[in-house]
Amino acid sequence: MIDPDDSEPVEIPVEGTLDLHTFRPSDVKDLVPEYLKACRRKGVLRVRIVHGKGSGILQRTVRSILGKMPEVASFETAEPDEGSWGATIVRLRE
Repeated sequence: MIDPDDSEPVEIPVEGTLDLHTFRPSDVKDLVPEYLKACRRKGVLRVRIVHGKGSGILQRTVRSILGKMPEVASFETAEPDEGSWGATIVRLRE
């Protein structure tokens, strides 16, 4: 049996969309800032974070993280064709 805490790091493509559905909620606090830093390094300054609609807890967690990051210029609810209130659009500073 594999201990999930000892699993290998997962390589996430840095293309401007981070779908949190495949991650544990406990990973979000480290994952979101690291992904956004990787996006900035690649020059990707508009990022869509998909947190799902659910109860809103994950959305609030993501937005709390974003609000504390100086690299984040702004964030807002996605348009309907990009996930509506199930996703957040983040604009990063250069």
